[in-house]
Amino acid sequence: MSDEVNHGRVRASYDAVAEEYRERIGGELAYKVMDRALLGAVVEEAAGGAVADLGCGPGHVTGWLAEHGVTAVGVDLSPAMVAVARRDHPGADFRVGDLLRLPAADGEFAAGVALYSVIHLEAAELRPAFREMRRVLRPSGVLLVAFHLGSEVRRLDEWWGHPVDVDFHFLDPEAVAGLLTEAGFTVTARLERGPYPLEAETRRGYLLARRD
Repeated sequence: MSDEVNHGRVRASYDAVAEEYRERIGGELAYKVMDRALLGAVVEEAAGGAVADLGCGPGHVTGWLAEHGVTAVGVDLSPAMVAVARRDHPGADFRVGDLLRLPAADGEFAAGVALYSVIHLEAAELRPAFREMRRVLRPSGVLLVAFHLGSEVRRLDEWWGHPVDVDFHFLDPEAVAGLLTEAGFTVTARLERGPYPLEAETRRGYLLARRD
């Protein structure tokens, strides 16, 4: 399947659930203590520079970043998600864009986060996506990547009562770390955790990497 076809499926699926996604997920940082701590580390690493939220959804993480002293820019494949994000988080900037072709200049960002966005990429797209993330980071910029742990692919054709067509790829942390290294990053920290009570029951992995 071409990336245009696959990304079109993902885009249409997230367009379909944008408002409900915001209602259900938009307040999740209130109970995600560990995520807030990791995002705080990213903010400190950015040292006042701009931070990209890559695959920002309804913009709640981007908004949190903007509230904590950095210029925050959210990028999402779904125009409906970006519209919700712009409405709810006017203190941040939002752009429609693809992880393989980010709408950003070389070295524009001091740091970036990609929280559960690479899970919608095919295996062959991960390395080029990480290379593209490296392109938009300044030298020594940090990147935080989060994903579900495992090797399965879950396909949804219905999501909260909406018809969708989207795959969720569970990932092996060693494989992701290797791809980040190949793309020009040095992985500096690794973390795994179980689900919070309000989350889907999957184990989560986080990798913090620094652009070489």
